[in-house]
Amino acid sequence: MSSEAVPTLTVTFIRHGESTDNLRSVWAGWKDAPLSNHGMNQAKALGQSLSKTRIDAIYASPLKRAHWTGQAVQEAQPDPKPPLELSPLLREQHFGVAEGNPWAWGQTRGLSLEEHFAKGIYPVLHERHQKFPEGESLDDLFERANKAIEELVLPHVWRAAREGKKGVHIAIASHGLCISELVPALLMKDESGVHPGDKYRGLHNTAWTRVTVDVQGAKEGEPLNFPDSDPPKLRVRVTDVNRHEHLGDVKRQKGGIGSAEYDPKQQDIRAFFGGGKVKAEVPAPEVEEGRSESNARDEVDVDIH
Repeated sequence: MSSEAVPTLTVTFIRHGESTDNLRSVWAGWKDAPLSNHGMNQAKALGQSLSKTRIDAIYASPLKRAHWTGQAVQEAQPDPKPPLELSPLLREQHFGVAEGNPWAWGQTRGLSLEEHFAKGIYPVLHERHQKFPEGESLDDLFERANKAIEELVLPHVWRAAREGKKGVHIAIASHGLCISELVPALLMKDESGVHPGDKYRGLHNTAWTRVTVDVQGAKEGEPLNFPDSDPPKLRVRVTDVNRHEHLGDVKRQKGGIGSAEYDPKQQDIRAFFGGGKVKAEVPAPEVEEGRSESNARDEVDVDIH
């Protein structure tokens, strides 16, 4: 590939592996559910699949399911391994009082949303401005995602341009709904400034979506000089969406082990084989690998305005 064809920056957005809350139909935002054992196996498979792709820096949500997924990618990279930085800007949408409660597809006729909430019923919200008490709306999430792009991603773009570098690659381990707002936020940095719509929901566990950013006029070895107040125009393009080929050989462990909480010290698996009792979550349904239960608003067939 010629230096002209190499983008200034490549960003690989990664959804976390299966969490214990992915096995339940509950609103799971800032509630810090860990990966299941199966989810960790997914993350390790992802890491191996990216091990020959040089990554210069990794950013991750501080929530365990995304943090551990980012660590699996980092550990599979050759030495010197890329730094991993945690950022609360990359957390999932916050569902407020609905966190950890079951989600409902529909609303009861004759009841207002507030009356639903008072009864402990938390239905899918179809308007971007709507939110549960003490939580975030999708509009709020987009604002946070845009801040993440401004603070975590664009500095790599401007630094590379000023140093005459191309081919910088960063990875971001986050969550389904957050990624569905991060990608549009980055695409809107293109000189067209157009929002692409809700195209990036329904991601598989550990699936990756890739976006390239090119500084117009940038060439390898030729530093650009520009003031912060007048940066050059960008060309931003999506090259890959929801890539999950690495899950092809990942099989769920039997006997409830795969659905149990992942223990970094492996204490739960040792207890299982030693006769100790392991508290497992509800057995996972028979679905396509990587397509576990998710937050209802993350499904591609949910109509959101």
